[in-house]
Amino acid sequence: MAHRDEIIEFCDELLDVGAFSDYGPNGLQVPGDSEVGKVVTGVSAHRELIARAVDAGAQMAITHHGLFWDFLPRALSEPMAERLRLALGAGLSVAAYHLPLDAHPEIGNNALIRDGLGFDPSPEPFGLARDRPIGVVGRSAEGVGADGLVERVRTLTERDPLVFAAGPDPVHSIGIASGAGASMVHEAVSLGLDVLLTGEPAEHVMADAREGGLHFIAAGHYATETFGVRRLGELVAERFDVAHEFIAVPNPV
Repeated sequence: MAHRDEIIEFCDELLDVGAFSDYGPNGLQVPGDSEVGKVVTGVSAHRELIARAVDAGAQMAITHHGLFWDFLPRALSEPMAERLRLALGAGLSVAAYHLPLDAHPEIGNNALIRDGLGFDPSPEPFGLARDRPIGVVGRSAEGVGADGLVERVRTLTERDPLVFAAGPDPVHSIGIASGAGASMVHEAVSLGLDVLLTGEPAEHVMADAREGGLHFIAAGHYATETFGVRRLGELVAERFDVAHEFIAVPNPV
């Protein structure tokens, strides 16, 4: 067993949460039992994930998308209240790490996607969100065939991506911003990148990609944001000698 607050302190420090202005709170959002023997991780703290965490016998759930956001009403809706009833009734702590988990240079969503696709790290800042770059740039000196890159994305994310193929072949550079990073297409063009990979598409990006001469790949918001939180759970399990389980609730978006 490990203490809840020690786990949270470890995650907060590892991800440097104080350095980020985010769209909701990072860290512990719902305090549950003080002793933790099992941690579950998942992408979003919705009812199904919380219920499955309770059924799995976990004392803590760590997610990428938490319960509370700046754009939500301050008064609890009935669905939100039900999520909290489930967590509080079972003594389940709920923690969330959003932009810090996108941006981390080693265990962040974007860094892990870059590594998984076989690109080398590049120091250029990319993917500005709340006045801080959260994306990454990857480069390949030998180049990757455009069709081969799409196949790598398909294998890594376990889903078929949406592709606007308008860039060079082979590709030597890629900008990666998981989740809702379609608006970063202009930043990718200005940097002269060959590819922008994100989660969700937007109507304007087809023309932007064609006119900017780059490939646009939308691999799914959910699918591009499973990596960081799963790795964080693995690190917590290693550091505190607790059980860990990643709970998948696939989302086609």
